[in-house]
Amino acid sequence: MNLYGIIILAALLLDYILNLAADLLNLKSMRRELPEEFQGVYDPEAYRKSQEYLRVKTRFGILTATVGLIALLAFWFSGGFNLIDLWVRSWGYGPIVTGLAYIGILVFLRSLLSLPFQIYDTFIIEQRFGFNKMTPATFVADLIKGTALGLLLGGPLLAGILFFFHFAGELAWLYAWAAFTLFVFFVQFIAPTWIMPIFNKFTPLGEGELKERILSYARSVDFPVEQIYVIDGSRRSTKANAFFSGFGRHKRIALFDTLIAKQTVPELVAILAHEIGHYKKKHILLGMALSIAHAGLMFFLLSIFLYRPGLYEAFYMDQPSIYAGLVFFSLLFTPVESILSIFLQALSRRNEYEADRFAAETFEQPEAMIGALKKLAVDHLSNLTPHPLHVILNDSHPPILQRIQAIRQAAQPPRHPGRTAQAQTS
Repeated sequence: MNLYGIIILAALLLDYILNLAADLLNLKSMRRELPEEFQGVYDPEAYRKSQEYLRVKTRFGILTATVGLIALLAFWFSGGFNLIDLWVRSWGYGPIVTGLAYIGILVFLRSLLSLPFQIYDTFIIEQRFGFNKMTPATFVADLIKGTALGLLLGGPLLAGILFFFHFAGELAWLYAWAAFTLFVFFVQFIAPTWIMPIFNKFTPLGEGELKERILSYARSVDFPVEQIYVIDGSRRSTKANAFFSGFGRHKRIALFDTLIAKQTVPELVAILAHEIGHYKKKHILLGMALSIAHAGLMFFLLSIFLYRPGLYEAFYMDQPSIYAGLVFFSLLFTPVESILSIFLQALSRRNEYEADRFAAETFEQPEAMIGALKKLAVDHLSNLTPHPLHVILNDSHPPILQRIQAIRQAAQPPRHPGRTAQAQTS
């Protein structure tokens, strides 16, 4: 066990312990009494059910993480990485094909380990709490489609990265970064038209009050909309959602059928006002820019550590290779990834507040937004009192009670002439 091995092992254990502590503190932070804000919204039985859901999901998450960590450490210290490397090298192919096979086998083994947990989570836990609507046939179909899509899109990208680091010399990381950036834009461009319809059916929203109200609001904030679609989310879950896709003047609104069934027209428009807020506040562009910058940092550091013999010795490898180095570096990158994740989660929560404020100021029906959030919280059995550490480490959205309070503050009129509502809340 050299320095690289010690750093990676310490990072894995620290990450596990920190998340375990956050999960346990999150369970302890549950309050038996229903928050006053949800009086009359959450009935006592549903509130107890939400807390039981949190307990079951948290314990299952701890079990999943524990098994995953033990499996990784057992595989590592038994020399599994080297055994697979010796096996794929014996096939006699070149470095690119061998690398694709090596990483493909590792991904397959990891997927095989996680599959029983996915099945149990979907068909036992989610079924028990009334969320799952997915049939075994749909589950298998999604698994096959997802695997095929991963091979079709991820395979060429990985092959390109391996090629650059084998043959492009010192600038390999820069070429790999450029390829990744082009890949991100390509996927964003084709996803609404080609990828999403593979898994869900998109039906144009029919004429009526909802469509008229959505288009009217979109025009009022100068947000061009090409089409509004309804997604058959009820085929898989009772949970609801809404999102936008597309660029420029070709933006599409997508509403889950479960969302339409449970929310009033003003509440639906308020939800979309929040999503439009993300676009108007440049959160989508910022997210893509950060993702690209994150990849650039990762590829640059990869170019530094990829050729260090100690990295391969830490995993008992007989021979170093670019493809194995990609895997080992992803583990070495764990401490940096954890720190970046905390920053990105905090930025995401700030963006959610900004989008809420935009919706409250432009739609001018803040109680509709609050009502929509309450319904979503009840329908999803959300935790109303998460522990701050759990929020910092895991949550991309602020706690629901804090969001409601911020929306009410944003909707208040200025206290003094000349001061804007935004100045009041900043």
